[in-house]
Amino acid sequence: MFGTLGGPEIFLILVIALIVFGPRKLPEIGKSMGRMLAEFRKASNDFKRTIEEEVEADKLRALASPDLREAPPPPTPPSAAPPAIEADPHSVSQGPPPIEPK
Repeated sequence: MFGTLGGPEIFLILVIALIVFGPRKLPEIGKSMGRMLAEFRKASNDFKRTIEEEVEADKLRALASPDLREAPPPPTPPSAAPPAIEADPHSVSQGPPPIEPK
């Protein structure tokens, strides 16, 4: 929990804190430090959960629409495309206008 700090180091830190802050302030400081650590852990767990939910949502979106991940087909060269048919603007057409290739 304390990394490389052993028993004597922790005891020395506690004695110095007792001398600096006194016996009345030390419990208040410990309580506020505990609250601060609890809030930090809560915030980091919320952040971690949010990131994990976003990753899962991205995975589900990718599975739901696999065609979005595929590359689009290469465009046809203009020389191979059929010529566009120009309609007479005065004639009445039956149906939608012809689709011109892009």
